[in-house]
Amino acid sequence: MKINQKSFGKTQSVEEAYLYTITNQNGMEVTFTNYGACIVNIIVPDAKGNKADVVLGFENLAGYEENGPGFGSFIGRYANRINDGKFELNGKTYDLEKNDGENTLHGGSKGYNKFLYETEIFEDEDITSIEFSRLSPHMEQGFPGNLDITVTYSLTETNELMIEYHAVSDRDTIINLTNHSYFNLSGHNSGSVLDHKVSVKANYFTPTRADLIPTGELASVDGTPMDFRTLKRIGEDIASDYEPLRIAGGYDHNYVLDVSGNDVEKVAELVDDQSGRRMEVFTDLPGMQVYTSNMLTPVKNSKDGTVYKKGAAICFETQFFPNSCNTESFPSSTLKAGQEFESVTIYRFSAK
Repeated sequence: MKINQKSFGKTQSVEEAYLYTITNQNGMEVTFTNYGACIVNIIVPDAKGNKADVVLGFENLAGYEENGPGFGSFIGRYANRINDGKFELNGKTYDLEKNDGENTLHGGSKGYNKFLYETEIFEDEDITSIEFSRLSPHMEQGFPGNLDITVTYSLTETNELMIEYHAVSDRDTIINLTNHSYFNLSGHNSGSVLDHKVSVKANYFTPTRADLIPTGELASVDGTPMDFRTLKRIGEDIASDYEPLRIAGGYDHNYVLDVSGNDVEKVAELVDDQSGRRMEVFTDLPGMQVYTSNMLTPVKNSKDGTVYKKGAAICFETQFFPNSCNTESFPSSTLKAGQEFESVTIYRFSAK
C-alpha cells in the first residue's frame, strides 16, 4: 500500500489544491482531491489484469470547479431534492436557494464539492485512509448549525473503497451526505453503461412528481421496470412506457433499501460482463438514488477529452430519502445538537 501526493494547481481564488493517490498491492488505485473532497479516479484491473479508470471525471482542477454533473463529488449539507427550497425545524422555517426549478438540489449551487478541505493521512498495513474535514458555518447554504464535517476515504487490500461520514452540529439541523461518483466498469470513456447488469436490494421505491420530488408514497417494484431484485441489464426496461421512467428520462429514483438499518449491509451490485469487473455496494443508510446519467451532456475539461453522453454511467447515491426533511413518514434526517452523525458506504471491486 502506498500513497502519493502532487499539486492539482490553484483554484480561481488562488488556493493550492492537491491530488492524493492510494495504490494497493492488487494494482487498484484511487485518486482524491482536497478540492471538494472529490473522487477523481478509480483504476481497477479487469479479469485479464488490464486496468481502466471506471469513474467519469475531469482532466484538471478547472473541471472540478465547474462540475455541473457532480462527478466524484462529496455532496452536502443535504443531498438530493428539498421541496420548494425550504423546510421547517423546531417551528422555524428555513429558506434555501432554489437551484433546481422551485426546489433545492444537493445543498444549492455551492455544494460541499466546491470547498477546500483540511487533509490528514493515516497509513496501516492493510488499509490507507485520507481524511478531509472542514467547518460548515451556521446558515451556510441556509442550513442552521455550525457543522463539523469529516469524510474519510479508505482503500483496503481487498479492493474496498470505504467512505465514512462524520458530523456534529452545535444546533439542531438536517443532514444528508452522499457521494456522486459516476461508474462505468468498462472504463470511463467506453460509451454507454446500459449493457451492465444491476441488482438492488429493495422491494419499494419512492415515486415522484414531474419535478422529481417524492409524492410521499412507497411503491412496490413488483411487476414493474423498477425491479432490480435479481441481476438485470440496465437497458432492459429503461425505455418502457412507465410513468416514473418517463418523468425521469430513465432511472433517477430513490430505492427503499431492504436492510436492518443497524449495520453496513450489501445493497447493490454492478456487473460488466465485457470486462469481468464487478462492484458491490454496502451501506447503513435507508435509501439509495440509482441514477443512469439521464441529464448528462458533454462537458469541458473531461478526462482524455471524452464526450460524455446520456447513459454513459450509473450512480449509486446512498442517502436519506429525498425531501425527507419535509415528509414525516420518511426516515428522519434531523441531527440534534451535539449528536454525532456517522455513516459508512463501501464500494467493493472484483473481476472474474
